Amino acid sequence: MPAGPPEERPSRNAWWSLAVVSLASVLIGLGGNALNVALPAVVRHFRASPLAANWMLLSFMLASTVLIVVFGRFADMFGRRAMYLAGLAAYTAASLLLGLAPTAWTLVALRVLQAAGGAMLLANSAAILTEVFPRPHLGRAMGVYTAGFSIAQLAGPTLGGFLVETYGWRWVFWYNVPVGAACLALGAAVLRPDRRAAGERGLDVPGNLLILAGLGGLLFGLSQANDRGWGSPVVLGGVLVFAVLLPVFARVERRARHPVVDLALFRDRPFALGLLASFLNATARVGAVVIMALFFQSVQGEDAVAAGLKVLPMSAVAVVASTGAGFLDRRVGARTMAAAATALTALGLLALLATVSADAGYAPIAGALMLLGAGSGAFLPANATALLDGLPARRLGIVNAMRLMVMNAGIVLSTGLSLSLVAAPVPAALRGAVFAGTLPRVAPDRVPLLVTGYRYALGGLAVLALLALAACLASRRAARDRDRRRPERSVVDAPGPGAAA
Repeated sequence: MPAGPPEERPSRNAWWSLAVVSLASVLIGLGGNALNVALPAVVRHFRASPLAANWMLLSFMLASTVLIVVFGRFADMFGRRAMYLAGLAAYTAASLLLGLAPTAWTLVALRVLQAAGGAMLLANSAAILTEVFPRPHLGRAMGVYTAGFSIAQLAGPTLGGFLVETYGWRWVFWYNVPVGAACLALGAAVLRPDRRAAGERGLDVPGNLLILAGLGGLLFGLSQANDRGWGSPVVLGGVLVFAVLLPVFARVERRARHPVVDLALFRDRPFALGLLASFLNATARVGAVVIMALFFQSVQGEDAVAAGLKVLPMSAVAVVASTGAGFLDRRVGARTMAAAATALTALGLLALLATVSADAGYAPIAGALMLLGAGSGAFLPANATALLDGLPARRLGIVNAMRLMVMNAGIVLSTGLSLSLVAAPVPAALRGAVFAGTLPRVAPDRVPLLVTGYRYALGGLAVLALLALAACLASRRAARDRDRRRPERSVVDAPGPGAAA
């Protein structure tokens, strides 16, 4: 048990709650990372088109982005424990059904159901920890919790490659079932019923529909770029839908009684800049994870098991960095840690840009992946602590949901954009072979074009990482200025729309 005054020590239930949410974070992370490596096998089995291949990943991310804010509001209204257990049940059931999917588009639809369960979990995990852990120990708890995602990154590619090569692609989903059932049993025994927030009633249906339409239009446009080209009316139309609906969404949210995104929160500069850093960081790092899991198969001709093993160092370093960031948080501050982590991410992306090629040796690529893993692992707990620390309990659910929505929007955009940029230089007739991991066999003379696509993607992601670093430093400076002024309370602490007077 940690040392300190009795009133500052976490309760035994707090540590058990941490065990539950950490195990569930491993479950969610494994589901996504295992599929990244297994994607070529799934595409080959269904003879799926490039569009379907993209949406096997993007459908989960888009649904999570929209539904997280819905379940964040529901958690504040109806209680975090009930929402969390319902999420575990839904995620486990969807994993079972995914292994029985008869077609590629059925699998895409079931990924949406799985995303609903994952959104219930993600919308509540950090909020549960913030509520049960005292501030001196919150950074450590966040570090352990986010280390679960890093462990999933560590085990997911290797496990996915092993399962798909040994037992077939269906077990990439089925292995979630016993883990999910164990999490559900432990959560039912450990998580305590929580109070429902008085006055926080109501759901912003128009706001959620606008998010779905805007992001859906943008992602559909990006997914069509591989087949139709960037100048296609379909691609430009998807981008236009997003651009038109964005100001409409802002206007609707200003008038909504229970906005899905409380725009008043953005008057607090450290919060707004921290949220921007979260978006840019996610956009920069996640696209790299997705395309590098594909690189060793589609460029260097490795099988799924070898590809999974080669991305292992990134996740191993991320586990250490995530846990270490939680302990360092009390010494250097969460915002300083977030800035340092983002700098490591940028260095890792620049190193990948400098080394990636068809005949590149593994050592320099592994070194770059380790830098990227260190930055990714350290950023998540530091950023979550900086944004959630000090919030009243009645705002934890919706503000954490906003954090995750923004981060997931970056993940969705990054995945769609990175996959499109990677395949863009390759002739349209061969892009299916890129996602199936068979390009080195069917058209080895076209592999240099794919390498060019990787350079486009990694260069763009590195620029985004540098912008994220600038946002982190600005948030740190704004927080210091705010603390010197010592206002009685920040915008983030003020009663939200619809709160009881």
